[in-house]
Amino acid sequence: MGVWQRIGVFLEMIKFEHTVFALPFALTGAMLAAGGLPTLRQLVFIVAAAVCARTAAMSFNRWADARYDALNPRTSQRAIPTGLVSESFALGATILCSLGFVLCAYALNWLAFVLSPVALLVLLGYSYTKRFTSLSHFVLGLALGIAPAGAWIAVKGNLGWPAVLLSLAVLSWVAGFDLIYACQDVEFDKRYGLYSVPARFGVQKALRLSAFLHSFTVVLLASVGIVAGLGWLYFLGVACVVGLLWYEHHLVHPEDLSRLDIAFFTANSWVGMIVLAFTAADLFV
Repeated sequence: MGVWQRIGVFLEMIKFEHTVFALPFALTGAMLAAGGLPTLRQLVFIVAAAVCARTAAMSFNRWADARYDALNPRTSQRAIPTGLVSESFALGATILCSLGFVLCAYALNWLAFVLSPVALLVLLGYSYTKRFTSLSHFVLGLALGIAPAGAWIAVKGNLGWPAVLLSLAVLSWVAGFDLIYACQDVEFDKRYGLYSVPARFGVQKALRLSAFLHSFTVVLLASVGIVAGLGWLYFLGVACVVGLLWYEHHLVHPEDLSRLDIAFFTANSWVGMIVLAFTAADLFV
């Protein structure tokens, strides 16, 4: 296998395209902190830190879950179970990208640097939470929710309420869609002693909790706009998010999970980009 093929396999393994889930919220947090565009230097290091953090987290997740991935028919064709990527390579990528994340934080400011190991602890620790708690969905939410708060700190060197509320919004949004995603592995999780809300309480209750969390997400996004003093363009973006989340839940039913991938990937990939686009429009227009 050639170098470019290996890179392509690795990027597919970590689902690099899903960086759109967290990166737009990091950039939103940065713009809110700056009251517009941060400096080019800040933007470069924030983007680099976000990419390094997610790559480290996903590489570590694939390494930590390799045994379960091989047993699960849904994931048995992933790169590590099929031998396309070695476990040592995935662990090496985790270490390299973790170091890159810490160095980016150091280049931004002292507080970002001091907090970077804490962020890594959450990002990497998530991979083991499904072994002992059904709250793993919320830990994943926290892992992605760090992004806007971290970006705010990167720009201002402190933490403000708009960033806190935006981080909580991301946490509830991610936990909500992860509850939906976990519905497809209920029987596998029960068989191998893994923890999830759908496995413990059933698909129907998991989907209800997901809907509640996504409703709470909308409240938190609106609160961000109020606290940050944003205008009607931002709230128009929030209205678009409401439409996307409604569409997501419209697609998935306890008796029919056949459209789960559309709900998970199509709807959610747009949420962060819409928030970023309408925040930018409100700040600059």
